Amino acid sequence: MSLLTIDGVWKHFHGHSVLRGIDLEVRPHEVVSLIGASGSGKSTLLRCVNLLETVDDGTITLDGQEITDPRVKVDDVRKRLGIVFQAFNLFPHMTVLDNVTLAPRQVHRLAKGEAEEQAHELLARFGLADKARAYPDRLSGGQQQRVAIIRALAMRPRLMLLDEVTSSLDPELVVEVLQVIRELKESGMTMILTTHEMGICREISDTVCFLDGGVLLEKGPPEKVFTDPENARTRKFLRSVFESRRL
Repeated sequence: MSLLTIDGVWKHFHGHSVLRGIDLEVRPHEVVSLIGASGSGKSTLLRCVNLLETVDDGTITLDGQEITDPRVKVDDVRKRLGIVFQAFNLFPHMTVLDNVTLAPRQVHRLAKGEAEEQAHELLARFGLADKARAYPDRLSGGQQQRVAIIRALAMRPRLMLLDEVTSSLDPELVVEVLQVIRELKESGMTMILTTHEMGICREISDTVCFLDGGVLLEKGPPEKVFTDPENARTRKFLRSVFESRRL
């Protein structure tokens, strides 16, 4: 049974269709990577799943509930979703511990002690046990992004949405964030991620989706999409990505 079902989703901005009839199913514990050029609709699709954008047609179903129904309580849906953007969006005036415990205490009404115990466990799990009392401006970019992921995990989401979480990092900091994603994969977390990191996409994905002009042109296991894509546009995109890596 699917955890998430996207059925015929369209999204328009100022008369321009940025998503054109997207169909996608995500099973529990599956990792789905969205690839494609900038402006292809990848981030918009994640924002629609998290209800940061309303869909103009089609439906999105999470755990059997149609979350695009206008009667749905958005805050209740977001309790089950974790989303991390390329910008860290940490509160600069709060310590790492306070950043991680804020939502569990405010949204899930966890007691301070329970929220902090959970936060310390997560920080230790991802190599940041000694940063609990630090402020974001004392962390590297890679550490800040790890904290952002931990903050999302602290809500115990059913589904994690990762939107280009390495794109704003220096190359040497990308590795530590990718290791977190590998750990999430190994722990069975269900994820949808947008990425330009074709190596990690190929390594951890169960399904790779290529979007072009708001259309899901190709979908399949990474071995098939990367080595024998059916669509000519997919082949052209991948060729340009791999050639740019050689320059």
